[in-house]
Formats: sequence, structure tokens, C-alpha cells
Amino acid sequence: MARSSQPVTVTLGELRQFVDERVRVGHYASASEVVRAGLRALEREEAALDDWMRRKVQDALDDPRPDIPVDDVFARLRTRSAALLKSEEAGD
Repeated sequence: MARSSQPVTVTLGELRQFVDERVRVGHYASASEVVRAGLRALEREEAALDDWMRRKVQDALDDPRPDIPVDDVFARLRTRSAALLKSEEAGD
């Protein structure tokens, strides 16, 4: 039976103990299974983050409120930043 993928060497560092423990207690049959499960979990996490970001962008695009010019936004941010710096200096 031919392998569908080539072996990959990975340095786990301190994570090796975690992998070994998962195998030792019988949650997985091998270190390869642990790594594959971890990569599948990462794939799910990234897909969920992508979905969340797409929803946030769509919510922003669907927002009926008028746009705020970028110069106004940055002016407000500069004012807030200056006020924060001033209050921090006063507290010193």
C-alpha cells in the first residue's frame, strides 16, 4: 500500500512531553496521530477565525450609519492619545 504523503521531521521541543503523554495514556496510538489531530484543530481554529472576520467585515459593510472620513478618525485618535499621555504624565 503506497503512502499518500511523505514523512516530515519536526522538532517539538518542550511539546514533546505533551505528545508523549497523550500517547502514554492511550489517547493516541502514535506521535503522528497527536500531530495530525493538532493540525486538524489548528485548521478548524483558523477556519472559525476566517468566518468570524468575514462576518465582521460584512457587518461593517451592511452598517447603515454614514461613513466617517479617515482624517476625522485619525484626528479623534490623536486627540485621545494626547489626552492619555497627558494624564499619564500628570500621574507620574
